[in-house]
Amino acid sequence: MKKTTLIVHQNYVEDVIKKLHETGLMEIINISKNEPEFLENNETPTISPEAEICANYELRLSRIIDILNRIKPKKTGLKAFLYPELLEKKTVEDRPLEEIYSNIEGVLAEIENQIIENDKKITELNQQIDDINSDIIQLNYLKDFGLDISDVGESEYLFIKTGKTKDIEKLREQINVLEKVDIFSKQFGSGKKIEWAVVVVGHISEKNMLEKICRENISEFTFNVVSSGLPKNLVKSLEIQKKNIENEKEEISASLQVFAEEQLSELLALREEIQLERIRLEVAKNFGKTYSTYVINGWILEKAQESFRNILESVAKGFIDFDFKTPSVNPDNPPTYIETPRWAEGFKGLLSMFAIPKYNEINPTILMGFFFILFFGVMLGDAGYGLVILFLSVFGYIKLGKNSEMLRSWSFMGVWMGIVTTVFGLLTNSFFGDFVPRFFYGDPTLPLYSLNLGGVHLPLNSIKDPLTILTIALVFGLIHLNLGVLLGIYQAYKHRKYKEMLTARFCWIPLQLGGGLLISNFILNMELSTVLFYVAVVLVLVGIIQLFISTGPIGFFDITGYVGDWLSYARLLALGLATTGMALAFNVISQLMGNMIPFVGIVVMIILLILAHTVNLGLQSLGAAIHSLRLQYVEFFNRFYEGGGHEFSPFKIKRKYTRKIEERIE
Repeated sequence: MKKTTLIVHQNYVEDVIKKLHETGLMEIINISKNEPEFLENNETPTISPEAEICANYELRLSRIIDILNRIKPKKTGLKAFLYPELLEKKTVEDRPLEEIYSNIEGVLAEIENQIIENDKKITELNQQIDDINSDIIQLNYLKDFGLDISDVGESEYLFIKTGKTKDIEKLREQINVLEKVDIFSKQFGSGKKIEWAVVVVGHISEKNMLEKICRENISEFTFNVVSSGLPKNLVKSLEIQKKNIENEKEEISASLQVFAEEQLSELLALREEIQLERIRLEVAKNFGKTYSTYVINGWILEKAQESFRNILESVAKGFIDFDFKTPSVNPDNPPTYIETPRWAEGFKGLLSMFAIPKYNEINPTILMGFFFILFFGVMLGDAGYGLVILFLSVFGYIKLGKNSEMLRSWSFMGVWMGIVTTVFGLLTNSFFGDFVPRFFYGDPTLPLYSLNLGGVHLPLNSIKDPLTILTIALVFGLIHLNLGVLLGIYQAYKHRKYKEMLTARFCWIPLQLGGGLLISNFILNMELSTVLFYVAVVLVLVGIIQLFISTGPIGFFDITGYVGDWLSYARLLALGLATTGMALAFNVISQLMGNMIPFVGIVVMIILLILAHTVNLGLQSLGAAIHSLRLQYVEFFNRFYEGGGHEFSPFKIKRKYTRKIEERIE
């Protein structure tokens, strides 16, 4: 990364901005925030009035687009996932702002007022429907009372209230105290949802007390549409009125849907055009300005330095000066460029969920992705589930990947997760648990196959021989942790932190070597020679001294923490056993249920197997993914990775609804 300063003559600054936007080679930084001392004798350029005009057009277009997007029919569920709707990109060419303005004005003049008025009308109709629905709900409570709605309220002699209550007995007790008041009620619902519709009638002289009682005990009915008539008759008339309003709303919605089908892609393309122009006009607020030049600060990739210089010198006709500096992490805080192959884009997403690496920090994306897939496959560890993941991922890559780059990269990662899961499942005798030997061989104790390879009998059986799988898991853990240790040593050396490298980082090498030998001698009963024993003791002492020089006596807890991290890899066995065990249990239950039910037992068994294994696949895949990520984020990254950087984000055109042609077609 190079910290770059450009000094451009004011006559060429617009051309330079346009070229920077097109090439996407530079991340522009705000000079007033990063170098405020520059502005002591200079100024910040004023934003062109055209930027406000562009923003206004963008706002107007966005309003219309939002309305049409709301009204446009959308695919839902699985159909929307499998067949997402794609808007065809519109081909555009470079053209003056005035021409874009004219185009937008022409389109908006035809449709803007009509669409906005129709949207307002739909909002009004929705409010009317809501008011009618509210009245219908309340009137249904009163249908059996024979009460005219116009009688509710205060008259010369009477005071009438309607509503509902959940405690009719309490209401009656308080009403009975009053001499000139009566109450009528009807029960609705049952159990905890029981409530009563009530009509309270009292002499006007009891008004004050009656209002107080009703306020405390009744949810009063208030009507938005009706004012008189019997509830039963009003409900029928309101239903008809509601139907008419809904028909009117459907007609207006249909006309807006026509606009959406005919105009939406055009509006999206226009908004994108004007948005790009606004971004170009507003970027100048990040610059500095002298009497006749503009000063632009930013970041570029070191490998792009020469091409960057050549492109801008050509655009500015030589009226441009460059200054390239190698940044320091502090105080420059340069961005991080995370370079990954296209196939590893999914891994980059996993890394971003934790933290972006700092500038000049090791990029662990590929290594993290490799071990994530490996540990996922070990923890899921079933060939049947692996094949399901593999087939779904291949389908996603071929079918859905062409519509979404994100789905394409995640599907590619899923392919490898399926392959590793299938391989490890075959190695550990698990194919939907014991599905094959139970239902095809007739003996669930038989293995999937039998093979001797280099003196090792395959398949291993994770249920009968968990210690072998545990040993493999802990070996994987040692490899993973020590790779992190080596990366930590390399990174400390790269950053010239030699003391940290020789103490806090390197100490784990002698500690592990010596500790491993001593564990073999005292716990595993592997007797060491006297010389080797003392070598082991010396290695442990050297490692402890190195660690204590770095952290002091508290380093003892780092040792226990390291052991805990290593033992944490036992989860590879635990989750693998959980997957196989649950699959086996589902097979047993399904077989028993099938045998117990005559005639249709085979159908019941098949349905149970499909449902149970689908649920098990979902739950265990989620668990395997989460725990595999944990091993990366906690155990692996703890050895060398700090994070906390920000990703390189160049000033670049991002097109979603348009594609550019370089030359005007006559």
